[in-house]
Amino acid sequence: HRAGYEVQSFSDGLELLRWLMQPEARHPALLVVDVQLPNIDGYTLIRRLKAKPVFAQTIFVILSGRDGVLDKLKGRLSGAHMYLTKPFRTDDVIATIYAQLGPPAFLVSPASQFSSAMALPVAQGYQYTITSQ
Repeated sequence: HRAGYEVQSFSDGLELLRWLMQPEARHPALLVVDVQLPNIDGYTLIRRLKAKPVFAQTIFVILSGRDGVLDKLKGRLSGAHMYLTKPFRTDDVIATIYAQLGPPAFLVSPASQFSSAMALPVAQGYQYTITSQ
């Protein structure tokens, strides 16, 4: 568990896609995607997921070492809601998650608890799916 979220890692975008398409997979409320993923780039991954109705409410955040205007435009056009650049502080990523989803369930009253999941790349080429408890 990290910052109140359950974490599952994926080594590349195709692995994440395969996991998300399984019947027992939980659909994330928020995905943080690295642009430079092996096998499928983050822009393409977001476009593919946004094309599926089940991900219509999913919030997409790009985390990238690329910080040019065109890179950020490509992110917005792919369907990303936010674009964060590396290097990043973990606290900044967590603050972004809180801003989009609210704090994890253990920080809110029982009446307002929610269940959400996200994928978070901590290092280039790795993603994590995170689910609040």
